[in-house]
Amino acid sequence: MITVMVTFQMPKAMTLDEARRVFLSTAPKYQSVAGLVRKYYVLSDDGTTAGGIYLWNSRAEAEALYTESWKAFVRDKYDCDPSVVYMHSPVVVDNLSHEILSDK
Repeated sequence: MITVMVTFQMPKAMTLDEARRVFLSTAPKYQSVAGLVRKYYVLSDDGTTAGGIYLWNSRAEAEALYTESWKAFVRDKYDCDPSVVYMHSPVVVDNLSHEILSDK
């Protein structure tokens, strides 16, 4: 499994209520994306850094999302460029389903 951390430094701080509204408006875009297990929207305490933490089945499936078109969508929505970092997630503890997931 692959975890991708996407962050962007916003030119203007967002409140938690503003972020929730914007995030809810984009959330349907990520439903049923091939290989995407879960996405967390995140906002820093001061409201100047936002982004997402994505859990993917594979890097190839993750890379299929983060295209130039997707980056343009982020630029248009948040008025800044995203930073995308890929990390391996060999083990995930899921306390909702009471499972420990492994990529092998």
